Amino acid sequence: MGRARRARNIAAHAAFGGGIGAAALGGVGLGTWGLLKAEAAVARRIVGQPFEGAPDDSGTYGHAPGPPIEFLVIGDSTAKGMGVDEPQQTVGAIVATAVAAIFGRPVHLTNVAAVGAVSPDLGDQVETALQLVEHPDVALIMIGANDVTKSVQRATSVRHLAAAVDQLRQADCEVVVGTCPDLGVIEPVPQPLRLLTRRWSRDLAAAQTVAVIEQGGRTVSLGDLLGREFQQTPSVMFSKDRFHPSAAGYARAASALIPSILDALGQTSADTGRAPDRRRGESIGPVSVAAMRAVRDPGTEVSATAVAGDERGQRGRWAVLLRRHRTPLPPPQSPNPDGPDNTGGPAAAATSSAATTTDS
Repeated sequence: MGRARRARNIAAHAAFGGGIGAAALGGVGLGTWGLLKAEAAVARRIVGQPFEGAPDDSGTYGHAPGPPIEFLVIGDSTAKGMGVDEPQQTVGAIVATAVAAIFGRPVHLTNVAAVGAVSPDLGDQVETALQLVEHPDVALIMIGANDVTKSVQRATSVRHLAAAVDQLRQADCEVVVGTCPDLGVIEPVPQPLRLLTRRWSRDLAAAQTVAVIEQGGRTVSLGDLLGREFQQTPSVMFSKDRFHPSAAGYARAASALIPSILDALGQTSADTGRAPDRRRGESIGPVSVAAMRAVRDPGTEVSATAVAGDERGQRGRWAVLLRRHRTPLPPPQSPNPDGPDNTGGPAAAATSSAATTTDS
């Protein structure tokens, strides 16, 4: 089964309260399962141990006049900032500082994320956030890594994430979700466990994307965003527990999230109103296909769009994938008349509505 179909099926099961099997381990024999348990025990001893908490980054950023932009951060230890020492080094603080500078308004950050949180914890976090902030403008959710390491069923994870996004959207809050990172980049985790966690985390990230878009949010693929940097300079990009990002790692993640958060808040950018660029691997197509492509291309944004005025096609919700992070264009290639349509379908008809959505 292709990843696009798996993502669509997981999201569909979640919508109807279904499951996908114990720990998503279909096809794994007893001997392999025993090996995986042993390797997981080794991995837990190696990574994720030195820290007891994370800095409190809630507060107001920027000193410009005017009412503050209300910014919520929800999720797990990466959303909380575990691995750094100072509040200004977290993803939330970096994003809040950038938004305040660009908008010329203060940003009030309310961080209700929790170390060790999994997707079923999101409901309580959203309830707490909405009690603290009556009218939030935008929320950033980062969740999924603990769902993989704690073997939370993917349909359960997706169902709780979808409910959280829906509740925030009902409060007229824009939502940006940083999808599950690719845990296959964590080198202290031995093989074959690392290969399996890569598959599980990528499948979860794709399913998260489908569910979030259906509920009116947008996603940014974190994937193996730190993979190359981790391999080249692990002591710089990852903290001393070799699992959570360092200050440099969080800055890298924030740089991928900031353009989408600015766009969700209505800030005009170079991406506003433009059609997808096939040279950058951008496309319009069914959300499940966009989700699959985003998993393979970290830093890309997926948001809802319409094609010829229709929000849905035969294969579900239309979505647009944009690479908002600025990387060099690949060298030009001769068109392949027999190759796939990288626009994902009738892109030309959707040019005017592809760049942003009004309900995300």
